[in-house]
Amino acid sequence: MKELTMEALVQNIPAATDFVNAQLDEVGCSPAEEMEIDVVLDEVLSNIANYAYTPEIGLVTIQVETEKDAPMVTISFADVGIPYNPLEQEAPDVNVPLQKRKIGGLGIHLTKKLMDHVSYEYREGKNILHIHKKLS
Repeated sequence: MKELTMEALVQNIPAATDFVNAQLDEVGCSPAEEMEIDVVLDEVLSNIANYAYTPEIGLVTIQVETEKDAPMVTISFADVGIPYNPLEQEAPDVNVPLQKRKIGGLGIHLTKKLMDHVSYEYREGKNILHIHKKLS
């Protein structure tokens, strides 16, 4: 398992993406799967940066665990910001025109669609979001 801790800032997302992609390259992740994971990284880290510590700046820890035998990646995001389970967010109605949709919820909806499994826990004062993706 590899781990990166950094300030939860939107401008740090490229560094986090590079860190995760380096782990994905080691297990031969396809470009299409890597792109899906990158989209989810952007969504999750943007939400942590914009909402977890507002107006303060805090840390986020990203853990990446890969398995070669049954190709899979598990990425965990941990922060000590405001307790919040994004999985309890009401799913957006994607059939409603953009102009009439409520703000929020689309990022976690996309995360659930692109990943094979998403889970959340609040443990020891930390929000921890786990995403799992089977690799081909």
